[in-house]
Amino acid sequence: MSIVLIIIHIMVCIALIMIVLLQTGKGADMGAAFGGGSSQTLFGSTGASTFLSKATTGAAIIFMVTSLGLAYLSSHRTAGESVVSDSPAPIESPAQPAPATPPATGGAETPPAKQSE
Repeated sequence: MSIVLIIIHIMVCIALIMIVLLQTGKGADMGAAFGGGSSQTLFGSTGASTFLSKATTGAAIIFMVTSLGLAYLSSHRTAGESVVSDSPAPIESPAQPAPATPPATGGAETPPAKQSE
């Protein structure tokens, strides 16, 4: 169920992005709006809604519904459905002792003893 909802959600996301990018902005006629008689269009008198604005509204509603559905499904997941609980426990290897190393002298070496002649 969640896989189908995720696929629908991704398809609606891509469609919503494409629809919004295809639309022209409301400020496209801003230069003509202040100089001409069409200042009504800048401040909200848009007239009939276009197909793209209706498609944006529909895609946004579907996007919100799928988002809420995915949030509900993820919050009501039982312990048996968890990815972590389905994986087998890691096999622990017995601890091996560290190899014996000579004690460090701190970097200072003692000079070899001189032989008397």
